[in-house]
Formats: sequence, C-alpha cells, structure tokens
Amino acid sequence: MSQPITVKRDGAIATVVISTPGKLNALSVAHWEALAAAMHGLAEEGGVRCIVLRGADGNFAAGADISEFATVRSNVAKGTHYHEATVKGANEAIANCEIPTLALIEGACVGGGLEIACCCDMRIAAQSSRFGVPINRLGFPLAHAELTAMLGLVSRAVALEILLEGRVFGADEAYAKGLLTRIVPDSEIEAEAYAAAERIAAGSPMSARANKRWIKRLAPVQQGLTEAEIREHFTYFDSADYKEGVRAFLAKTKPQFSD
Repeated sequence: MSQPITVKRDGAIATVVISTPGKLNALSVAHWEALAAAMHGLAEEGGVRCIVLRGADGNFAAGADISEFATVRSNVAKGTHYHEATVKGANEAIANCEIPTLALIEGACVGGGLEIACCCDMRIAAQSSRFGVPINRLGFPLAHAELTAMLGLVSRAVALEILLEGRVFGADEAYAKGLLTRIVPDSEIEAEAYAAAERIAAGSPMSARANKRWIKRLAPVQQGLTEAEIREHFTYFDSADYKEGVRAFLAKTKPQFSD
C-alpha cells in the first residue's frame, strides 16, 4: 500500500509527493495529517532551502476523497473538525513555513489540490493542467480558511466566478486569473520547476525568510471571522443540499437541489 505523502531530499531541495493511486491523488484525512507532519518535519530538519510540492503519476491533487464524507464529514461537529483542524492544519503548515515552497502542477489541480497550491509561494504548471473548485455540485461552500488562501492570489470577482460556476478550466485561464506564477510545456515542467527550486536554494536563506515574513506582514489582510460566524458557516453539514450533493456524486447522478 502506498504512503499518502512521501518526502524526498536532494541536497537543499525537498520534494513532498501526494499519492492516491487510481484516484487522481484525492485527499483523505490521512493525506492532510501526513502533509502537515511532513511540512513541520522539514521545517525542523535543517538545511532545506526549498520545498517542492507535487502529486504522483501525472496529477497534482483532485480534491477531497468523497468516499470518506459519510464518516468524517457526516455532521456539523465532524465537518467543523475536518476543516478547522485537519485541512486548516495542513494548509497553515504550508502557508506559514519559513522555507520557500513551490507547487509543481501537472494534470488535475482542483478543490483541495488548488487550496494546497494557493498556500505555496510559487506555482509552476504544465500547459495541460486543469484547475477549479467544483464543490457547488456537492452542495457546500468553500471553508473560510481555505478561501483566504485563494483571495491572497485573486480578486473577489475571480473568486466568485470560480466558486459560483464550479467550472474546471485550463492553465492559460488560471494564469490570467492570477492563480499561477508561470506555465511551461508539459515536457518541460519538471526541469523548469526544479531549476526554479535550485535558484531559490542558491539564494540566502535569511533573505528568503525575511522576504516571506515581510511580504506576508505588509500584504492586505482580510478581517478574520468571529467564532459565531465560523460556527454558522459549518451548519451546512446539516443541510439538505449537502446531503443531496454527496448522494448524487456517489451515485453518479445529477443532484436535485432545493431552494
């Protein structure tokens, strides 16, 4: 059985690989927990100057593993814990890492996969890669902590387009929206991503840490939600739309949402 997250070291560059064979690297609870652990471990390891995040077998990650929804996201309490502890813990481990991070994107980069990429410092994508957050068809909104990472890259208008339409789109459009650092031909993605990682690793680690810290400090910050607003957000787990969206996805039928 493959490990959900593997870590490889090549000198000052570490690679974190997401793997779910046969599921386009869909993200289970085990993936989120292992990803957080891997990022914290690399931050403490010493000598790492750049972390490359990528998926196995030609895809980045295709969102949450929906087969787990019936157990880990079946009610408000479980769903809140899933997002506020499990997913948020992994994304914050990436976003708050002092070491520069680079997403090497191939194939599907949707839902939770796009969230992970948005938390990285740079995103280099293959020309044929695909993006989107099609959760409107599953009957739930994007969690606020995960939306914050997207809003760090795109405008409110673009975020609304992505979430309201739930459309999957190509790399050129993702770049135009501000989601990507650059696009390269499929055959050059690995060489270009690791060349960028080498350039980062050749620079001053102190400068990298300072640049990350002060850019984060000086960038516009959204006002945080209150505890009451956070609790209100996750009440959707008891909604008819959420139950219908997940049922229809698993049954491979079109959801019939209520007003």
